[in-house]
Amino acid sequence: MPYLVAKDLPTTNAGDRFRELLGRPEILQIPGAYNGLAALQAKAAGFGALYLSGAAMSASMGLPDLGIITVDEVCFFIRQIARSSGLPILVDGDTGYGEVLNVMHMVRSFEDAGAAAVHIEDQILPKKCGHLNDKKLASPQDMAAKVAAAAKARRHLYIIARTDAAASEGLEGAVARAKLYLEAGADAIFPEALHDAEMFREFARRVNAPLLANMTEFGKTPFFSANEFQDMGYRMVIWPVSALRVAAKAHEELYEAIVRDGGTQTMLERMQTRKELYRTIAYHEYEALDDSIVRTLTPEGMPDRTNGH
Repeated sequence: MPYLVAKDLPTTNAGDRFRELLGRPEILQIPGAYNGLAALQAKAAGFGALYLSGAAMSASMGLPDLGIITVDEVCFFIRQIARSSGLPILVDGDTGYGEVLNVMHMVRSFEDAGAAAVHIEDQILPKKCGHLNDKKLASPQDMAAKVAAAAKARRHLYIIARTDAAASEGLEGAVARAKLYLEAGADAIFPEALHDAEMFREFARRVNAPLLANMTEFGKTPFFSANEFQDMGYRMVIWPVSALRVAAKAHEELYEAIVRDGGTQTMLERMQTRKELYRTIAYHEYEALDDSIVRTLTPEGMPDRTNGH
């Protein structure tokens, strides 16, 4: 329930609540939510944590995922998702938005906005989606310095170091980097763009830390379920852009239908009703906070065009 009307607002910081979820025996399933409405819907479905993807934020702004968006823009997304859902949020921190001091600024800004965890990757700008070609990597030492800076700056934020090295340095390089990042202060490791079950298992065998798996569509990783990732040794799994992909496809189909049919009449079955939307955003609970607002009566369905019948 949204923050103004919730009776069970969190009393502990977001990072500790994220750690508590990781302490449970089952793998932590973290779906992507790119705005407050999606966050409320994910919470209603039963998820206990959310993921905020740089690719989803960028795309929702009409931009490519090339490290263009800023710390302040990301904080806008963090605030609305934390405020609407009250859930701990793992945030995509890209490359840390610069060097050591920039990483420290990012960590404090994300904490202040309500984030629970962040992952930082070992690419250099202009960065790319982890499942694309020709990514350029920072040196292991430079990335370790960023991880150490993040650990020094954080008050409660859970820090995950992401390595994109498997594509260019193989599993050996990715494992070596992961161990260095753990020594620098990372709480967990995110090996990006592994491309088969044996790679996932071998990485887990060789890296003694909580591990995050990325189950993105249309990338290098084949489909695995949450339970399969758990069996391979992973403690967290994200579906980073799935909600945005589904929503974007629905937008496309809606606009095509309006052009084709002259209206939305063929799309009503695909829509969330006004009543369902108001229930999701606790519309009436907000009204109840202000006695001067007359309770809204929600129309049922669509009116008949013929003589009001």
